[in-house]
Amino acid sequence: MTNPDPTVKKVSAATQGRYLLRLPDTEGPHPLLIGFHGYGENADVHLRQLERIPGIAAWLVVSVQALHWFYDRTHQHVVASWMTKLCREQAIADNLRYIDRVVEEILEHHNTNGCMVFEGFSQGASMAYRVASAIRHQSDGLIVLAGDIPPELRQAGSLDLPPTLIGRGVHDEWFTQERYDADLSFLTSCGVTVESVVFDGGHAWTDEFRSAAGKLLASHIQPA
Repeated sequence: MTNPDPTVKKVSAATQGRYLLRLPDTEGPHPLLIGFHGYGENADVHLRQLERIPGIAAWLVVSVQALHWFYDRTHQHVVASWMTKLCREQAIADNLRYIDRVVEEILEHHNTNGCMVFEGFSQGASMAYRVASAIRHQSDGLIVLAGDIPPELRQAGSLDLPPTLIGRGVHDEWFTQERYDADLSFLTSCGVTVESVVFDGGHAWTDEFRSAAGKLLASHIQPA
């Protein structure tokens, strides 16, 4: 006689989030860039990458840390993940509520000019797509590197997104050429204005991609 399968119960629980904010040296109002890190990274690492984008000094820059924290392999640094496949739909909803609160807090306490761009790297690219496509978070630009469109957005059949920059390294074994081509095709079919950059590199930031990101910020969205 076999034991019956267990009954799965779900319970909502509160947890803490954190984000890093770097203010420009000039007086506001400022345009706002909000970034989402990759799996196994943290907001600190991601902020350092964002700070290397050309022309970023004029922007109010925010790096958001995912809610699920753990130690890296060295057990010296706390890193994070946005979600796993377990209870995925609830995790997506929790993440969107979290980002909504972050955006509300920033807009309430800082002098912004109404221009908002979202950015994501690797696993954070999916979060950037989700947030940029949410009606509540109207954005002026989207920058994604080494990450693809999440399946639930693709299944919707259409996406309403701002001008979008997609980057892929030719040696990236995760964000493959096939995934990259599929995303470009889907976004084009949705009428999204897309610029793509394929660079000599892997699953990582490069100066070439940072330069392209800087050009999007400078030419498509003019800081006040």
